[in-house]
Amino acid sequence: MLIDSHAHLEMPEFKRDLEAVIQRAKQSGVATILTVGTEQKDWARALEIAQAHPFIFAILGVHPHNAKDIDGDTYSILRKLCQSEKVKAYGEIGLDFFRNLSPREIQLQRFREQIGLARELKLPIVIHDRDAHEETVEILKSEKAQDNGGVIHCFSGDYEMARQCMDLGFYISIPGSITFKNAGPFQEILRKLPLESLLVETDAPFLAPAPFRGKRNEPSYVRYTAETVAEIKKVSFEKVAETTTENTMRVFRLKD
Repeated sequence: MLIDSHAHLEMPEFKRDLEAVIQRAKQSGVATILTVGTEQKDWARALEIAQAHPFIFAILGVHPHNAKDIDGDTYSILRKLCQSEKVKAYGEIGLDFFRNLSPREIQLQRFREQIGLARELKLPIVIHDRDAHEETVEILKSEKAQDNGGVIHCFSGDYEMARQCMDLGFYISIPGSITFKNAGPFQEILRKLPLESLLVETDAPFLAPAPFRGKRNEPSYVRYTAETVAEIKKVSFEKVAETTTENTMRVFRLKD
């Protein structure tokens, strides 16, 4: 049994064959999928997909790319949608200083605001961090994000960042890029990380693992990530599947 802790099933890449994608995930041993709506136009669709499938849950929030679009109605809409029992976390939120699709100062402000909203909603948070490692950790600490707990999605930092995030009670989520030929430095970091702090994810439709690199990713491919984690950590695939499943159920309170 595996859990894809982060996918985007509401995105247009899955519009034509969503049910087939979901069926392939089930057939490949994926027991649960968390689908992440990152902007207002996607929230209702993500929740609709989750409500239509007992083993799919939603995560809702505003991605740093869209931080500039937050207006006076955004948070009230999120407050209402996040009341659903199918919403298990708030996110993905954070900082992206690689593409800078929203001005940095706005990203920083909205990141802090959304941590506060997640705390109000009593939801764990899912963090997006790209080329903003120091700033991300500083905000998590200063905003007392350990009160929320959550996940560093698609982790791309160094070991020291991972250690600090784990100290704050966050899990480290491993994407399909761990399978890439140029993933050597990332694999070295993974060797040092405790399995008890890891999740696996696809970030579908992005970051398809090595056998499918350059093609659309989908939740069934999370198996390739888990197999690579097992190889790097020198443990069985079954151990990785069991532990990452337990970790995901714990952080997203899927047993409640």
